Amino acid sequence: MLHHMTSEPEQQIGVGIQDAFQRLWTPHRMAYIQGENKPTGPGADDGCPFCSIPAKSDEDGLVIARGDTVYAVLNLYPYNGGHLMVVPYRHVADYTDLDEAETAELAAFTKRAMTALRTASGAHGFNIGMNQGSVAGAGIAAHLHQHVVPRWGGDTNFMPVVGHTKVLPQLLADTRKMLADAWPPA
Repeated sequence: MLHHMTSEPEQQIGVGIQDAFQRLWTPHRMAYIQGENKPTGPGADDGCPFCSIPAKSDEDGLVIARGDTVYAVLNLYPYNGGHLMVVPYRHVADYTDLDEAETAELAAFTKRAMTALRTASGAHGFNIGMNQGSVAGAGIAAHLHQHVVPRWGGDTNFMPVVGHTKVLPQLLADTRKMLADAWPPA
């Protein structure tokens, strides 16, 4: 962690020392680091969270909107507030495996996600993309998902740069409701 407000992380041994609030604890990130909810294999029955989310209520699954072939869901480990993903219901790993209806609805949901994020949070811009395969950075490579990350001027402040920590100003359940309410009709 940080010592004397440097920008370089230092190894912490044991419980650490008191640091007068130079450290911001984010224990929820440990689930991601340890691979919680990560599939055990490539199949739909191998613990894929994207296959199990649609069976949950919108609130429990953090689902923003549901279509015929895809759904929009908040990212549990967001890069920015409002970071969501558009996910096909069908368990496919590669973009080229989508059929025409899935491809069209994924594109339409991406546009609707941008509209909802602009309406609900005044996003200035977006990072939109897919990581295809684990070597390309896909955390869950077996089930295709497209990220829609809202951006604002100045959203990269001292916290991620100096503190190596992302601060989210809202609970995910509240963000889900805000975006679901702002989701435009088809």
